Amino acid sequence: MPEPDHATFLRGAYEVARRARARGNHPFGATLVDGDGRVLMEQENAYHPDHDMTGHAERVLMTRASKAFRPAELRSCTLYSSAEPCAMCAGAAYWAGVGRVVYGLSEARLKRITGEHPENPTLDLPCRTVLAAGQRAVEVIGPLLEEEGAALHEGAWG
Repeated sequence: MPEPDHATFLRGAYEVARRARARGNHPFGATLVDGDGRVLMEQENAYHPDHDMTGHAERVLMTRASKAFRPAELRSCTLYSSAEPCAMCAGAAYWAGVGRVVYGLSEARLKRITGEHPENPTLDLPCRTVLAAGQRAVEVIGPLLEEEGAALHEGAWG
């Protein structure tokens, strides 16, 4: 099986993030892609309308995916995320059973962009660290196309 086109799928997550921002939400997006290259699900950030601090695109997507698919099915899937999954989101990907995570903007750079914004008290903890603590391997690729990922946040946290 050929290697997936990570750039194309990641740009798809960026488009989801743009939609989230256009709807007045935080500019984060995530997609779930199966081993055959089919996009199974997309998820925008879900902070608004209820001010859900756990409404991160990746966490909500993994909740939806774990209800729709078994871990054995998710093992061949990739979570594409516009920004590096935080500890909560990395944990959700692990528990759902996803086999690979590909992200754009690093958590460390996101922290520099958002600063002290109360709606994004960034956990500067690499998702690789969180996922490496698990009992099964999860491949992590990123940061990838980081400048494009950073551009999604221009003017969003001022």
